[in-house]
Amino acid sequence: MKDIIFLMADQLSAKWLELGMDGVCELPNFKRLRERGMYFDHAYSNNPVCCPARATIATGLSSRSHGVIENGYFLDPDIPTFMKVLQEKGYRTGAFGKVHFMPHYSGFDHDCRAYGFDVAHITEDNRGGEWYDWAVSEYPEYREQILRSFSAPKVEALKSYGKNRENLQAEILKLREQDWSDPDQPYADQEAHYMLFPEESSQTAWIADKALEFIRDTPEDQPLFAHISFVQPHNPYEVPKEYMEKVDADKIPERIKPTWMNDPDRPEYFKDKMPADKEGWKFDRQVYLASIAFIDKYIGKILDELEKVRGIEDTYFIFVSDHGDLLGDHGFYLKEEKHYDACIRIPLIISGPGIATGSESHRIVQLEDICPTVLDIADGRLPLPPFAEVYMKIDPQKIPLYHGCSLMPLLKGEKISGWRTAGYCESYNPVFSMAPTDWARTVITDRYRYTYYFRGGEQLFDLCEDPDEQKNVAQDEKYRAVKQKLKDELLEKIIGQDYPKSRTHLYCFGVH
Repeated sequence: MKDIIFLMADQLSAKWLELGMDGVCELPNFKRLRERGMYFDHAYSNNPVCCPARATIATGLSSRSHGVIENGYFLDPDIPTFMKVLQEKGYRTGAFGKVHFMPHYSGFDHDCRAYGFDVAHITEDNRGGEWYDWAVSEYPEYREQILRSFSAPKVEALKSYGKNRENLQAEILKLREQDWSDPDQPYADQEAHYMLFPEESSQTAWIADKALEFIRDTPEDQPLFAHISFVQPHNPYEVPKEYMEKVDADKIPERIKPTWMNDPDRPEYFKDKMPADKEGWKFDRQVYLASIAFIDKYIGKILDELEKVRGIEDTYFIFVSDHGDLLGDHGFYLKEEKHYDACIRIPLIISGPGIATGSESHRIVQLEDICPTVLDIADGRLPLPPFAEVYMKIDPQKIPLYHGCSLMPLLKGEKISGWRTAGYCESYNPVFSMAPTDWARTVITDRYRYTYYFRGGEQLFDLCEDPDEQKNVAQDEKYRAVKQKLKDELLEKIIGQDYPKSRTHLYCFGVH
């Protein structure tokens, strides 16, 4: 059995990583990963927000099958995950950083071992918990600066935190009132700024250090699975100042214009929106790109340590993100229901024995494909619930285990037929909205992106003629037949999201 290193960056678009690797910032270790294996340039998030996307990675199921349709839901630990299968096959499994199978507003005591991890050191968007406790213990002089970095101050557990029952919430809210800008960073604000505490005390460094401890402590004769998930470059964008120099600011591209404002056929969803026109947009992008360079350093440390203590020639590496960030494109920041390229297209790199080095795949792949791929590597399968032969005889081999497909045939260069020709992406209303008009469903091919918003409104972009998605041709007579074909495919995809059947609280198959 081969070691498997699973690397994640949070909220990292394929667009921005590709821009960095093309020379906008220094990313030697991302290039090192890419040169060791295959890069998928048409990889898509099934549901571009943290909890649903990560639940899909772990289970191989769609949002509706695992039940985590948006942030704020718990992933049911009774649903099989690939981590549990690896455990059962003898792997030592560890999780480090952001797992996010539980809502971060639910508190800080997120014991992820129930999902299939032997060892878990968790730190997430809310900053509280193990990393914060360690950081203020080791660097007490930076306690206020660390608290000021908290991105979710309204977590209820902050009102009575730790054994001393401190009211950190009141303190954080007061600290956040301070002005972030100064002559050195005039555009800094709560969402983008230089880190106010030492690099070695950061979440990124802590996550890497915990993963390295796990790697060193795993017996040489036992295979390991390390789930190493960095919180950056998720907002608030925050990076040690010196990493800004690793970005060529002159090469940062202009924002893609929000042409939907003047589109008479725009969906209802867009009609009450105003595009962001932030003066410091370029500073935001530079901090975000610098954050990728920051992660790059610690990926390098992990690669170097693995090479030294276990060897990496027979190790499988998977690097992926859960979703992207628009960073001002089309007048939007962040992710969710705005299904433009920087939101839904994600980076995916896989390397390992038998995979052509420096190769690239243009096939359409999705997060649902990760679980069966890992299990293919480990020669495992997800367990199914019991089979009750009451009214029908069930052939277990005919019941699908996953919503996605293993990528191993693509990685091995095998000739395959019947691969998907279109990807699917869906969004429900974000946690701060109850509006059904925020619900979006998208089908995307190598040429078109078609999105339907609930209660009316469509977007159709010809990506060959219009790669920046500037002209909505949904009502253009020239594209009438194309749109109908895509709508038919979208309907098939929507229905297919419930197949295979949901595993949530499932007792058995085949009973009336």
